[in-house]
Amino acid sequence: MSCRMPVPAGTVGRAAGLWAIFGLLAGWLPLAVRPADGQTASPSRPNIVLILADDLGYGDLGCYGQRRIRTPHLDRLAREGLRFTDFYAGSTVCAPSRCVLMTGYHTGHAHIRGNAGRDRPEIQTLRPQDVTVAQILQQAGYATALCGKWGLGDEGSVGVPTRKGFDYFFGYLNQFHAHNYYPAYLFENERRVRLTNVVPGPEPFGTGVATEKRQYSADLITQAALDWLSRQGERPFLLYYAPTIPHANNEAGREGMEVPDLGDYAELDWPAPQKAHAAMISRLDADVGRLLARLEEKGLDRNTLVLFSSDNGPHREGGNDPDFNDSNGPLRGIKRDLTEGGIRVPMIARWKGTVQPGVSDFVGAFEDSLPTLAELAGASQAVPADTDGISLVPTLLGQPDRQRQHAY
Repeated sequence: MSCRMPVPAGTVGRAAGLWAIFGLLAGWLPLAVRPADGQTASPSRPNIVLILADDLGYGDLGCYGQRRIRTPHLDRLAREGLRFTDFYAGSTVCAPSRCVLMTGYHTGHAHIRGNAGRDRPEIQTLRPQDVTVAQILQQAGYATALCGKWGLGDEGSVGVPTRKGFDYFFGYLNQFHAHNYYPAYLFENERRVRLTNVVPGPEPFGTGVATEKRQYSADLITQAALDWLSRQGERPFLLYYAPTIPHANNEAGREGMEVPDLGDYAELDWPAPQKAHAAMISRLDADVGRLLARLEEKGLDRNTLVLFSSDNGPHREGGNDPDFNDSNGPLRGIKRDLTEGGIRVPMIARWKGTVQPGVSDFVGAFEDSLPTLAELAGASQAVPADTDGISLVPTLLGQPDRQRQHAY
């Protein structure tokens, strides 16, 4: 028996109740069109680039009201696409939010319902029976890759990306490891790739703070994503690009906003962590710009759906003050808070020539990703019958919304 509590739009923090302590609402978007029989990308089987920032607040982008942090590429993406005003992450923290995104179940039903402690990795690992959107698209003929942070299965477990539908993986498996922007190693598929950074302390992650910082992980992850895009041919593809920016290195205290340079913010009369936080977001924006440029270079920008969001609200870690640049915009609360600022996130969808530019107040959430992307891939029959999400194709195509009565 399933008990579902109505949640009026815009009142998550007041109505969610105890269930939501483990992570909340759901739904995420993409479109659905008729399935195609072939394997070649087309308007009915688009390529998909799914971009997930880490701890980026609702108010951190210019297109959502930010006035001092510059994000020209993401602002352009919003102008060319559909910008959602009422879109919700899967949870107020990382692991359960990403589990909702991948599996289509909200945290009342998903296996991963919170950030596990270091001593209990099994409760933060996807199980063999947990079907991901990548598995569904892979079986439908899509090439699949994850470049960035996973957080749903550690080294040697059944939950690593290459066992959950991704042909290629480069980045971090463990979220604690992902705190450090200058790690001793990253993973390529299931193999450790040693870096030149020096991180003292015992394996697996040392102290979490490098004493010699030589290779910035966000740059390596972006380059891996660009290289993978360049290798793609006629098959439709799913690229899940999940950089760790602007998450803090929680082990580094007030020095935790790790970035190679402060860019345009270096000479401002701001606290050091705020200059670094802004520089990280502008660096993320520039990296997204590089991905968009690569799609254009390959002539793929008109048959590629680009989705951008964040896994939860802004943080107060690494010396960062989310109020300094109004990171939560008009919302109340931040990461870990069960109020709008903790869980309502930016959401942008661009598919040139198919999704009409504009603004939508449709109430969507991360669990909508699986049924939507499956429909786009012509694989709706593979969606579990009890999924919590809905396909958001009508919203993307400008048709009457299938507005839900409740999200959780």
